[in-house]
Amino acid sequence: MSTTPWVTIVGIGMNGVEGLTPEQRQAIDDADILAGGKRHLEMIPDNGSERLQWRAPFIESLEKVLAYKGRKVTVLATGDPMWFGIGATLSHRVGEDEMKVLPAPSAFSLAAARMAWPLADIECLSTHGRPIETLISFLTPDAKLLILTANGDAPKDIAKLLVAQGFGESRFTVLGNLGSDDELKIESPAAEWGGKEAPDLNTVAVICHAGLNARIFPRTGGLPDNAFIHDGQITKREVRAVTLSSLQPLPGQLLWDVGAGCGSIAIEWMRSARNARAFSIEKNPKRRDMIKNNALGLGTPSLEIVAGSAPDEFRDLEAPDAIFIGGGLTTNNVLSSCWKALKSGGRIVANSVTLESEAMLIDAQNNFGGELIKISIDRTREVGSFNRWKPLAPVTQWQAIKP
Repeated sequence: MSTTPWVTIVGIGMNGVEGLTPEQRQAIDDADILAGGKRHLEMIPDNGSERLQWRAPFIESLEKVLAYKGRKVTVLATGDPMWFGIGATLSHRVGEDEMKVLPAPSAFSLAAARMAWPLADIECLSTHGRPIETLISFLTPDAKLLILTANGDAPKDIAKLLVAQGFGESRFTVLGNLGSDDELKIESPAAEWGGKEAPDLNTVAVICHAGLNARIFPRTGGLPDNAFIHDGQITKREVRAVTLSSLQPLPGQLLWDVGAGCGSIAIEWMRSARNARAFSIEKNPKRRDMIKNNALGLGTPSLEIVAGSAPDEFRDLEAPDAIFIGGGLTTNNVLSSCWKALKSGGRIVANSVTLESEAMLIDAQNNFGGELIKISIDRTREVGSFNRWKPLAPVTQWQAIKP
């Protein structure tokens, strides 16, 4: 049985109330409660509706909106509320038949039109309320990026990030006040942006050009070992590539990286699939610092770092879609606790380099099924004027899918 929506989200462009459709105006006129930011609320003449202005922390304002269920609530938003906006946030808390969205053109649509860029070919990103380091994993030669920002200082920060990553030659365009009568477009190489002023309402368009010193890494598994800060406790590149293929990163899924070391598996998991998430569980404080720095440097600042040992820290963690056990394989209890925590249909992968931990993996296969493989890697090494093969320690890997 269908439900009449109780919350309507109205997108407003830079042309304000003059640009509203009749349906959007009606939603505002009929509202018992009108919610939104100060700028949007000031656009609407007093019509007798109760008003809720966003306050920090935003979660408290969101809870107030949800408490109005059963009354007519209209939420005012910028542009298309489903592009990094309040609509996307509410959609996680309100059923689709309870919510109606009446969008205006998004900043992405307007920016793509001004740049004559097909939206399907562009990475649409946001630094509004998000760490700027999130952009790093999208910096590849010739990539086109559209970036929503929080204020007029953001373009300067984005340009500095591009320069620091070796992309200072990138074409850098700031599009301000899109959809208004005073639109502006400022363009320069990122390295020459400096302290140029930009309006608070702006979107940044970037065509990435890599310099000779650019840090360029693919999003596939198996980054060079020297891409990470580590103390030697790192899943080596070739083994990491095999491990990621066994874990099968998928968009939006959650990984537990148990005994995370420098965080290489969790970081590559997050880079490999859009909106993939991970917990890095590591007891060593120095290694937790490495994980943090690696996550920032490789564009996964939202990686969550958990201090402690397995399985002690499992109790309060969200159930994972996949688990990797690299450095925490000390007792069979770790394996059984991980298997119990894993979602049905989830993947578990564990690597071992000692006979004792290999025996645990053999037991795990006997108890839970799955597959055992042996990974042997040789690398060349100079011996005088010659080269010879030097074997790395062989790795035994157990992988299984929970029924």
